[in-house]
Amino acid sequence: MIGAGRSSANLIKYLVDHAESESWMIRVGDMDITFAQQKIGNSPFAEAFHLDASSADQRRSEIQNADLVISMLPATMHMFVAQDCLEFGKNVITPSYIPDEMWALDKAAKEKGIIVLNEMGVDPGIDHMSAMRIIDELKAKGAEIESFESFTGGLIAPESDDNPWNYKITWNPRNVVLAGYGGTARYQSQGGLKFIPYHKLFERLTEVEIAGYGKFDGYANRDSLKYIKLYRLEGIPTLYRGTLRKSGFCKAWNALVQLGMTDDSFQITEPQKLTWRSFTTSFLNIPPDSNVEQEMKEYLSLDDVSLAKLKWLGIFDETSLDIQSGSPAVALQKLIEKKWKLGDDDKDMIVMWHRFVYTHGGKKFELQSSLISIGDDPVHTAMSKTVGLPIAIAARMILNGKMNMKGVHLPVISEIYEPVLNELEQYQISFTETTKEI
Repeated sequence: MIGAGRSSANLIKYLVDHAESESWMIRVGDMDITFAQQKIGNSPFAEAFHLDASSADQRRSEIQNADLVISMLPATMHMFVAQDCLEFGKNVITPSYIPDEMWALDKAAKEKGIIVLNEMGVDPGIDHMSAMRIIDELKAKGAEIESFESFTGGLIAPESDDNPWNYKITWNPRNVVLAGYGGTARYQSQGGLKFIPYHKLFERLTEVEIAGYGKFDGYANRDSLKYIKLYRLEGIPTLYRGTLRKSGFCKAWNALVQLGMTDDSFQITEPQKLTWRSFTTSFLNIPPDSNVEQEMKEYLSLDDVSLAKLKWLGIFDETSLDIQSGSPAVALQKLIEKKWKLGDDDKDMIVMWHRFVYTHGGKKFELQSSLISIGDDPVHTAMSKTVGLPIAIAARMILNGKMNMKGVHLPVISEIYEPVLNELEQYQISFTETTKEI
């Protein structure tokens, strides 16, 4: 296993818990060996080691001696790992969105007799598996699917929700800052293409309400269109995938986007000389002694609730940016890592919601399916459970010869999704469904 970051705790625990009965030796490598050591504990069936994954020689040496490789590295590194696994004939699993070039490995992977299994986490991962189970069931009974919407959010559990943003960080904070940055979201709506450029991403929202948990805002993921083919829904009028935040988050976050604080394209000049107040002022065409809060409120047409969120975040404070170099996005990341940090007793929450509209027997129906998963503590988070457990279950299936397909795959076929979803239910990761005629 390469990488022992935030999302790996439950994955490692599952592997360690099954190691003795399965005769496994688990090796966990990370740039910071203490991360790996903390997560394997005192198990005699696991070893932690220092691994610089950017070192091709060290990476290849470790992969060559493995039976199966799990890459928990940043998404940009998965391709290197997959190519190494292909060369040495090793099965590999990743949780991240598959890069287009990964599909080019399919033929060679089949020839080598290995599986390259991608998008095996929560989003992507459980979202695919749970959606495909419903899609295949609807098709099997002759239903015609007209619309599919799917949203997932990594959020804070209600009992730990104690800040005005209703949000704390449970995964890579850089990905939080750069969500949607530099691209245009694409989806299908009522038979037509729709595009949302980054500067409008957090304005075009879908309201989602889940019984017992309140209202959420959904914003579009980067590219929903490619899932029309992957979900085998050619011809569907509406397909839309997105991310959930609590109501009000996106409106305040959009202010940071419009201001320019999520920009990652340039380096701040002498950031060590700036306070957050002076940095915020630098994005506004106003004199230094102006009322920055009022000027920003008018410039961005902010309501009092959104302004209060920004004040709490600290962008008007006379405190240091606390970085020696970097872009506005880097500075903002440093700030949110402090302000949105999980407390010692905090629990996070994963929310997933699907909505299908379909016709069957001359009638139209709406099916909603939702998942709520609450974390145990700041280490064994809901994010760690829902990202790590599907990977761990798939790894066990591969090693035991119960997942025999070869080549490059996503978990959109029943041979993968059925056993994984069934076992996830043992860990209280399951969906609630409601269907009504409309």
